Amino acid sequence: MGLYLLDYGAGNVQSLANSINSLGHSFTWISSAEDFKKATSLIFPGVGAFESAIKGLESKGLLEPLREYVLSGRPYFGICIGMQVLFESSSEAPSVKGLGVVPSPITPFDSTDKAVPHIGWNAVDLVQSNDPENIKPSEYYYFVHSFCAKYDPQGYAEAAKCAYTTTQYGKELFISSVRKANVLGTQFHPEKSGAAGLAFLDAWLRKPESAHASAPEEAVASSSTLPAIITPSPIHRLTKRIIACMDVRANDAGDLVVTKGDQYDVREKAETAETGGAVRNLGKPVALAEQYYAAGADELCLLNITSFRHSPLRDQPMLAVVRAAAERVFVPLTIGGGIKDSVDPDGTKRPALEVAGTYFRAGADKVSIGSEAVIAVEKMLANGGKGDGTSAIETIAKAYGRQAVVVSVDPRRAFVDPATYEGPYKTELVHGKPGSKDEGKAWWYQCTISGGRENRPLSAVQLVQGAAALGAGEILLNSIDRDGSGLGFDLDLVSLVKNAVSIPVVASSGAGSVEHFTEVFTKTNVEAALAAGIFHRGEVRIQDVKSRLRESNVIVRV
Repeated sequence: MGLYLLDYGAGNVQSLANSINSLGHSFTWISSAEDFKKATSLIFPGVGAFESAIKGLESKGLLEPLREYVLSGRPYFGICIGMQVLFESSSEAPSVKGLGVVPSPITPFDSTDKAVPHIGWNAVDLVQSNDPENIKPSEYYYFVHSFCAKYDPQGYAEAAKCAYTTTQYGKELFISSVRKANVLGTQFHPEKSGAAGLAFLDAWLRKPESAHASAPEEAVASSSTLPAIITPSPIHRLTKRIIACMDVRANDAGDLVVTKGDQYDVREKAETAETGGAVRNLGKPVALAEQYYAAGADELCLLNITSFRHSPLRDQPMLAVVRAAAERVFVPLTIGGGIKDSVDPDGTKRPALEVAGTYFRAGADKVSIGSEAVIAVEKMLANGGKGDGTSAIETIAKAYGRQAVVVSVDPRRAFVDPATYEGPYKTELVHGKPGSKDEGKAWWYQCTISGGRENRPLSAVQLVQGAAALGAGEILLNSIDRDGSGLGFDLDLVSLVKNAVSIPVVASSGAGSVEHFTEVFTKTNVEAALAAGIFHRGEVRIQDVKSRLRESNVIVRV
């Protein structure tokens, strides 16, 4: 079987390669236009912006050979951007034309009733009368995108006839997969959809190529058949996500370990005043990643908490950890630490875009930006609320799409006199609830950088709104006050930030029991919750968290 994978330079293509290898299949990368003639099956994966994809293909001389391949009738499987390029155009880049295989545009989600990007595990519903690809509507698949093909039988009937499955997000129905003759495309990522996604991918790979190249005509609606009219359900089925986070740093012997501390102090208590305690070792990062994947974590996060001391691209041990983890876990992987403009010891400048690209190509799906985001937003506000296009958020979002950029926020409470305060954060003040230990107090949430070691004159609300304006697709919301406390998530902070932006928010810091996860999901509209130490120490199990959430009628992936 001459299976080829197409890589135009997008992020996370290595994830698909890892999945195919794990399933026991072999493939060859497309390296030139001539390779299209050798391919008997082709997969085009990747997360990325529509314009970057089309222009990337054009610059490499691959766009027209791709078009010829698709029209040749040989099997084609497009994933995420590989599906979107099959459409006529995208409002993400109106002047750029797609392949036009599916006669419909790609348009943005409506963010009035939901967070955008659409990030997480959602369900699919079959539209076509039979299911030759063995997709499982009872399973959940992983999505991460801001633009979609709307399912519109009246406005775009021919495109609706190509719909293989639809998915609902908010009140909108979109085409989550297409099937037309030799072409299959999925908006979701089978390579990041755990066992269900791997089974779907494996089934496609194991079928005879002739079955894909000459799809039965009855499987695709004929021009005289009207596409199905589907009424959106009252509630969509996007799940709440449980994320396991691993803070990774070198111990005194130089080995990378997963650690966790109280208020960012990751060393054990010193035995004597003269000797420093060892770095707290809670396990090896790759082994723990495998453990959490097996336990049902919806995403994994690896934060390199010492990366600011080194050139990120010379941090080969951390890159090796990312590669190894991506080969063993098949859910999304976020990498943080050192995603910024930097300079190597020899003076070589390394822009943040290059650093992010290196981690994407090692197997990461998203990158997390912390202190650099604070500096970028401060600069934006000083520039009249406009970005200059040079920040890490802007450059990475432009190349890979905003869904690939997470901004990590580290705020702490800044107390003020509620009776006299007339400062710039008056509208953001949180007041202590009657009967609580904070009764009579008021505070705003002040941003910090460098792991909480430096306060900045910027509020959490200003930061998240500025980050979203610059192009961030998700907020990872920490709380210095709650970190390591086991008192539960700071619901006041979570609600404040969630109401301030229309992009997804991940609640972090403070979880100490399964009830805390139920509390944050039932009392706020947050999309995901993250924990670290309680998972590492075995105090709370991911399986138990999800069981309790199901008992509370919170939709989660089993």
